[in-house]
Amino acid sequence: MKTMKMAFLMAWLACAGAVNAQSADEIINNYFENTGGLEAWKNLKGIKISAKVNQGGIEIPLEIVQLKDGRQYTKITFQGQEIKQGVFDGTNLWNTNFQTMKAEKADEESTSNAKLDANDFPDSFLDYKAKGYQVELVGKEPFDGAESYKLKLTREPRTVDGNKVEDVLYYFFESESFVPIGQESEIKEGPAKGQVSQIKMSDYTEVAGLYFPYSMVQGIKGGQSQPLIIEKIEVNPVVTDADFAFPQ
Repeated sequence: MKTMKMAFLMAWLACAGAVNAQSADEIINNYFENTGGLEAWKNLKGIKISAKVNQGGIEIPLEIVQLKDGRQYTKITFQGQEIKQGVFDGTNLWNTNFQTMKAEKADEESTSNAKLDANDFPDSFLDYKAKGYQVELVGKEPFDGAESYKLKLTREPRTVDGNKVEDVLYYFFESESFVPIGQESEIKEGPAKGQVSQIKMSDYTEVAGLYFPYSMVQGIKGGQSQPLIIEKIEVNPVVTDADFAFPQ
């Protein structure tokens, strides 16, 4: 009898897990279909975002380029100068030192983590199983005043201070439209280590058949935040290798 009860329990747990996984996949599938269609997202080659942030009353223009092959950069225009940060050419990661205003290559650890990020264009959830990621439906809960589905995304481990650490992000999908309206993750290093990073997303707008959030606010959960004012998003931008090249 105990054996039968155990077999029944194991079967029930297996079924419950299958239903949970199916529900998470259903949310993800609805998200892609409601924002332009899965095939359209898979065919996207790159995006260019024109935005600005406000620092101490000064508006600072930004240009963010992300490509399907993993290359990316952020260009900041400040006091008449163009400064590139977070530039990844597919092999090397480099930034501009704000004190010397010279380009510097990142260390091996940061570069290794950047290569992992290259897997996620245009979205971490796109073909997530093929990437070796895991997704779990945590449940329903309110986020920023809206009822949402909370999904737990586990990606490949990151390297922090020479150690492999679990990389877990929580996404909040609005329960009616199925679009992501929030993201939370624990900060693993730096002065804010142990606190929760939070991103709020809204104002989804159609661009060439795909829908992108035009309003993003990033900061510490329960603390200060910084809005990113998005002015324009361009799909499949024309770029050259020189845009990502380390200055000689």
